[in-house]
Amino acid sequence: MTDFSIIQTSARRVWDSRGNPTVEVEVTLANGAVGRAIAPAGASRGTREAVDLRDGGTALKGMNVSAAVNNVTTRIAPLLRGMDASDQFGVDAALVDIDGTRLKSELGGNAMVATSLAVLHAAAAANSVPLWAYIAQISGRTPSLPLPEIQIFGGGAHAGRRVDVQDFMVMVPGAKDFDEVMETTAEIYHAAGKIMQAKGTLAGVADEGGWWPVFASNEEALETLVKAIEMAGETPGDRVIISLDIAASEFGSKGRYRLALEDRELDSDQMIALLGRWLDTYPIASIEDPLAEDDPEGVAAFTAAYGDRVQIIGDDYLVTNAGLVKQAAGAGACNAVLIKVNQAGTVSESIDCFRAAQSSNYGTIVSARSGETEDVSISHLAVGLGAGQLKVGSFTRGERMAKWNECLRIADALPANAFVAGAPLARTWWANKKQG
Repeated sequence: MTDFSIIQTSARRVWDSRGNPTVEVEVTLANGAVGRAIAPAGASRGTREAVDLRDGGTALKGMNVSAAVNNVTTRIAPLLRGMDASDQFGVDAALVDIDGTRLKSELGGNAMVATSLAVLHAAAAANSVPLWAYIAQISGRTPSLPLPEIQIFGGGAHAGRRVDVQDFMVMVPGAKDFDEVMETTAEIYHAAGKIMQAKGTLAGVADEGGWWPVFASNEEALETLVKAIEMAGETPGDRVIISLDIAASEFGSKGRYRLALEDRELDSDQMIALLGRWLDTYPIASIEDPLAEDDPEGVAAFTAAYGDRVQIIGDDYLVTNAGLVKQAAGAGACNAVLIKVNQAGTVSESIDCFRAAQSSNYGTIVSARSGETEDVSISHLAVGLGAGQLKVGSFTRGERMAKWNECLRIADALPANAFVAGAPLARTWWANKKQG
């Protein structure tokens, strides 16, 4: 019998895609298997998500992680020594217990998520199976290739708040396979760059690799995205649709929404009306965090008005928390949830949130963060859970492409019909249009 007991847990400081320090953890098992994982970091963060432990002070903008690294080596390593790495839920429960705080502030969410993922990798290696296959095994799910959600323009906290809306994205539910999604998105991405270059508004890329927005209004970004889809030879709303991450908590509070780019303030009803007009005007089939996390009535009202037409995703509003998903479902707010492992703090809590979403008939989207690395764990998580959708940012920057490319490799090991295509959007206008 293979010995899955953990004999060593170590940590080091590494660096993320924004040049900030983060935590990498390595876990070694008695059978020689090794697992390694790196904690990502978000810029747009919900107030109820796990918090990274940072050193503070003046060095490295206060972002150093020596305390988090030290917590792995002095507190987590002794805790895990001798534990069974194949008992992911037991390991994660022990981490949550020793931390003892609601937001993982004692050990640090960065220390905990890197450790939890490293244990997952080690157990998969010990089983001599790919990570996605191991995730499917422990979750009881059937693996599938997700539908990507890919940023073309970055905004909000990811682009110096040059526009208020955080992500202007495309999805290709009409593609025949994952590779075709990549090809179509490449054409759209480069077309968008050509349009901006011709207008003299090309200003580099944002945190997640999307074009840095230089627009006079939020809606100009939508208009430009439609033009880019057309320039790529596609009909907007046919094979290709638009997805938005409003990230309303970044510019809204207590039912008031300040659109800095347009120098105006809206209340919840006016914000809902604005987004509703966009839904009527543009081929948008998915929208994330349309209202702020402290505006549950607004989120519920938006869902009541548009939930039968579009996918409405909770991110800052639900923070990968099973209890919050159940609460939102009971209130009629949202119909999908973003799954971010570092938002929850452990793999197990992320799987619990996924299961709560499934039981609530919510869609699920596994997501990266704006501060990312070469770690490709989430590609395997999306496939292994059969989550249906994956969001990792744009179509440039190595930390983004590493995850898309990993999905292409996984595709070679799965049946030809493993790609979900437009199935995750079955309850949207896009699916109704195709059926009609």
